[in-house]
Amino acid sequence: MREWKLDTRDLPARAKELSAGDTVLLSGTVYTSRDAAHKRIFELLEKGEQTPYPIRGAVVYYAGPTPTPPGLSIGACGPTTSSRMDVYAPRMLDMGLAAMVGKGPRSPAVCDAIVRNGAVYFCAVGGAGALASKCITSCEVIAFDDLGCESVKRLTFRDFPLTVAIDCRGGNLFI
Repeated sequence: MREWKLDTRDLPARAKELSAGDTVLLSGTVYTSRDAAHKRIFELLEKGEQTPYPIRGAVVYYAGPTPTPPGLSIGACGPTTSSRMDVYAPRMLDMGLAAMVGKGPRSPAVCDAIVRNGAVYFCAVGGAGALASKCITSCEVIAFDDLGCESVKRLTFRDFPLTVAIDCRGGNLFI
């Protein structure tokens, strides 16, 4: 197992170097997206409309941050259960999604799509959303504001601690 400091822009090129069990301090742009936002993104895709962020090369964090307290960049921002997005993940990976951040195991279809597309699945520590928020320096709602905590947000990570849970060669901490 190795330790890495990576920027999200480097993930498409560096994913092949990562192995399940490696730890990563991730910096750069990350988009939040959960169940309701994924549903709307797929409705846009079905209509041939533009998505709220470019999927190719993106990193998606399955999170719904709490309201931002005064003086902070974001409220508590811990991961949600990733398997709830498994119905959407293979298509997003096939569209070029570089990485996903969440918690828990993924379906065989998602694991296959990670390998097929040279992507990576990271796990963040659950139950530590307030601590995780210390590694997020900015938060901006960019789509679906009416969804509240489930709106799509553009975050900036700074040394956000993650573990490679599924690598692009099929290494998987859950099996």
